[in-house]
Amino acid sequence: MKNTLAVFPIKSEKEGCALNKSIKTKDLYDCQTPYLIPLFKSAEYPWEILPKIKEYIRTLIDGGLSDFTEISEGVFVGKNVTISPTAVIEPPVILGAGTQVRPGAYLRGNVITGEDCVLGNSSEFKNCVLLKHVQAPHYNYVGDSVLGNFSHLGAASICSNLKSDGKPVVIRGDAEYPTGLRKVGAFLADGADVGCACVLNPGTVLGNRTSVYPNNALRGVFPSDCIVKSNDNVVVRRPDGTTE
Repeated sequence: MKNTLAVFPIKSEKEGCALNKSIKTKDLYDCQTPYLIPLFKSAEYPWEILPKIKEYIRTLIDGGLSDFTEISEGVFVGKNVTISPTAVIEPPVILGAGTQVRPGAYLRGNVITGEDCVLGNSSEFKNCVLLKHVQAPHYNYVGDSVLGNFSHLGAASICSNLKSDGKPVVIRGDAEYPTGLRKVGAFLADGADVGCACVLNPGTVLGNRTSVYPNNALRGVFPSDCIVKSNDNVVVRRPDGTTE
């Protein structure tokens, strides 16, 4: 039976409202963090970033990072970064200026952030990129994922990165996009906001400024400027932020 989870009965105040379901990197992310721009420009689709993260961080470190300090081998932090004594950080990691790493956070390596991010209480991060002002503040898992500027994960929401059958992840939007990768988490575009206790199944894409209700298990590609109430109930957000 054909998978139809990514086909939504969109409700809109205007019939035929055009929805942006693009999954290209340039449409999902406005990367203005200087040391991340080459990485984002190198990938037509965001999952192409994932296998490049480790080597890219090493290249940045070998090339010298101005305004960053090496606090332990392979761990570089910008100005005004705060790290709880109970956090665990495994290299390589680059943390942008003003970023907070809160108590019990676990950074498992291959993590790079922009400025003013929150890597929160008892949250785990592995092989991921966070742009500016990303918040994952409480009990989150972010593995093999890309989180856009000002995106947010509610408490206990996770980016699941491995299918139960262990097969390579396929992104299912208007078409099917094989990634060739066994481990693929979620891609939150700029301004995406996920409610508490959600599971973003492997390969989930959330469009720009789209919000997700709490307690959802999502899969597929969700358009920009929408509110996701469930997999099959997605409504367009009006310019004033309301819906039908």
